[in-house]
Amino acid sequence: MEQFHATTIFAIQHNGACAMAGDGQVTFGNAVVMKHTAKKVRKLFNGKVLAGFAGSVADAFTLFEMFEGKLEEFNGNLQRAAVELAKEWRSDKILRRLEAMLIVMDERHLLLVSGTGEVIEPDDGVLAIGSGGNYALAAGRALKQYAGGQMAAKEIAKAALEIASDICVYTNSHIIVEEL
Repeated sequence: MEQFHATTIFAIQHNGACAMAGDGQVTFGNAVVMKHTAKKVRKLFNGKVLAGFAGSVADAFTLFEMFEGKLEEFNGNLQRAAVELAKEWRSDKILRRLEAMLIVMDERHLLLVSGTGEVIEPDDGVLAIGSGGNYALAAGRALKQYAGGQMAAKEIAKAALEIASDICVYTNSHIIVEEL
């Protein structure tokens, strides 16, 4: 059965600021663009946490709700909420079938959370997921390293997604950027 998918999220911590960008494309299977203006990046926990998803839309919304519940349960402790979500996601027979990934961040931490139980914090303060994730990651790392002093986190996030949208057919140029 065909599924709706949404792709390409980029997040960066840079010069004391945090930003996350996502494109707006939702595809049905491999051939049909169903929506151009989806919002895949959201502020959670009273605007103190950013979360973005790539993968199946319905699965991602389930994970958003679960993650937000974990944030409430652990008083906004991002790392603890992410680890507990990953443990539950991996061990539950139904949840294990969810096809999505999350990037979550607050002012101090940036984490990738997956259904295989992975909670990964990057060494360089840059993460990307989705079909255009590798393009956005490469662009973002280059921008951070070579133009970082002249660009803000929000500008790098937007530029990384713009570059990915020029290369990846599953990423469009309707970009939403949120920052902390």
